Amino acid sequence: MPRREKWAWLYAPSPQAVEFALRNTIAALLALGIAMWMELDSPIWATMTVWAVAQGTRGESLSKARWRIVGTVIGAVAAIGLFTVFPQQPLLFFLTLALWMGLCAGIATFVSNFRSYALVLSGYTCAIIAMGAVYDPENVFMIAVSRSTYIALGVLCEAGMGLVFATSQERHARQAVRNKLQTALSLVSLSIADILSDAATTPRKARELFATILRLNSEIEFAEIEMGPHGHEGDHARAALAAVSILLSRGFGMAARLAALAHSHGSFRETSHHAQIFLRSLESRLTGREPIQSILGELHLLIEECRIHAAPFVRSDQEPVVELGPVDERVLHVALGELLNDLEIAIIEYDASTHLIPGDRFHFKLQSHHDPRNAINNGLRVMAAVLFTALVWEVTAWPNGTGFISMTALICGLFATQENPVLGTTTFLKGTLWSVVAGGILTFIFVPKFDTYEMFIMAFGPAMFIGGLARVNAATAGAAAAYGLLMPSMVGVQNHHRLDEIAFYNGAMATVMAASAAVLVFHTFLPFNPQSERLRLRRQMLDELRALCHLRKAPETRQWIGRNIDRFARLIRHAGPSPLPIVESYLQGTLAVMTIGLNAIRLRTLLDREHLPVTARRPIELLLDRMEYTRDRHDRPARIAAAAVRRLRALDRTETDLVTRLELIRGISYLVVIRDELVANAAFLDETHKFTSHTVLETLR
Repeated sequence: MPRREKWAWLYAPSPQAVEFALRNTIAALLALGIAMWMELDSPIWATMTVWAVAQGTRGESLSKARWRIVGTVIGAVAAIGLFTVFPQQPLLFFLTLALWMGLCAGIATFVSNFRSYALVLSGYTCAIIAMGAVYDPENVFMIAVSRSTYIALGVLCEAGMGLVFATSQERHARQAVRNKLQTALSLVSLSIADILSDAATTPRKARELFATILRLNSEIEFAEIEMGPHGHEGDHARAALAAVSILLSRGFGMAARLAALAHSHGSFRETSHHAQIFLRSLESRLTGREPIQSILGELHLLIEECRIHAAPFVRSDQEPVVELGPVDERVLHVALGELLNDLEIAIIEYDASTHLIPGDRFHFKLQSHHDPRNAINNGLRVMAAVLFTALVWEVTAWPNGTGFISMTALICGLFATQENPVLGTTTFLKGTLWSVVAGGILTFIFVPKFDTYEMFIMAFGPAMFIGGLARVNAATAGAAAAYGLLMPSMVGVQNHHRLDEIAFYNGAMATVMAASAAVLVFHTFLPFNPQSERLRLRRQMLDELRALCHLRKAPETRQWIGRNIDRFARLIRHAGPSPLPIVESYLQGTLAVMTIGLNAIRLRTLLDREHLPVTARRPIELLLDRMEYTRDRHDRPARIAAAAVRRLRALDRTETDLVTRLELIRGISYLVVIRDELVANAAFLDETHKFTSHTVLETLR
């Protein structure tokens, strides 16, 4: 990247970056001024809180502020309880503190967004208050109240300034949700149109949409907050995204059917062409605000066209008997019709998300992936960091040891639940060093020259404003987060005294050592291992796939889709811009497992409707039974699926009942996908062997 472009965020910032930096700089200075006017003992913590809760959108900031207050209260109560139970037992004190922080970090792994932040915050807030009261345990309650006051003040200043800068927030939030759903619907529709046209690069491009869908699902939660009082528009938006995910998965199943079944001649080519025209026009029709009923009306005609070719009705004796086309053509028409039905659900939910529906009680939540091993590792890492810093303090009797422990707890808490904390803590250390440099310049050059708050902010404000600009720039956001949070603490401005060289050095040294300790712990103690995570994801997916085939358990499509989208998105995020062959194989395998699972659910639903004859049910039940208990040789259930396809084809030739015939065609449609995916991904599905780079190379040979 050219040097001029590298620094463009500073000399040519975007309007959004200027607005973010200006809004939070004013809020931080206002919080500092009020804290100093109130004669609080550590007013700089109010400033730090503003930058801690500052986010790119108002919804994110409000959500984080809300959960920060909750986490602070929990952490303050825990700190008071810690001193109450272990006032004179340092070993038990630090063991319990480490256990509390580890427990908070572990539980936080199972929740999302800023609910996770609240849990880790309750852990390191307890550590900060406890370390602040070590030399004055009798006043731990007042210290806890004081710390909570700083945080509440910072949150209120940031929220108040956000309201000043927010214009037409509710209208913009609703429009943002509409635009996000339009983007998801449009991208998936275009991808499916490309699949129907047999575009060669479509599957790889389409699978990247899962990460986009998961990101949009999180953003909708924050947009709901910006809406203010609202109904269940957010639930409908999440339901629309889930429908889009199912639609995209059906698209991959459609690609498998197109590859396995004959369709070069016959009516399907014409029906597919009609569907492609509709799918490619959907984006312009949604953005052009065409009435939804008009769009759904045309979609219903396409669905009816698919049904007529799959199993036509004969309405009277005078009408000629419609000759059924080849089985492959009818299977493709059934699959396309079901795909368009899912598109209809997505469009209906999209429409419901754009306006308030009186009396609506709809609720929807997309389930995410949970990794118990990762939660345990997160908790153990945080415990190790706390115990390590406590040991250093006990051995060295460092006067700034309490600050060292507090900052280490804060940094480890912030990064404990990140998927790859090694990268995060390293970037945070760089931002910490920049905060020391900026804090040193302010402390030794500018602060001695100013005697009033008004003059002080003339130097302090620009330093924070630059940090705000860097926070919006993606390349510098991680380091800027550390800079904005820690730079005010380096200055340590108070009403009645200033930092001297020794105090600044000790404070800066404690902070830098804390960041270094966090990097050391995350690099050496249970470090993040992408291969281990991939193996865990694979094991969980395969276990759930086998459980999905159990004939006595009701299938859960929503949970299956949500968990596997989350896993797929994790693999994409960890793959980077140039995925290794092993990562590509895992992405393909994850997609295959999700597709097999969805078609297994559809087979279960087909059996539950009880329209199939016994001779058709038996091979399907046998397939599901073999899939449930097979761990290695998946060519066996694949052969059973192939035999089931032959059996259902034979029954279709002699069946006269329309409903039964349509169900047989549906069964063939699902079985074909399961058969081909089991064969194509046998190595990934084999649970008796680890799926590593060596396995991939052996498979390619």
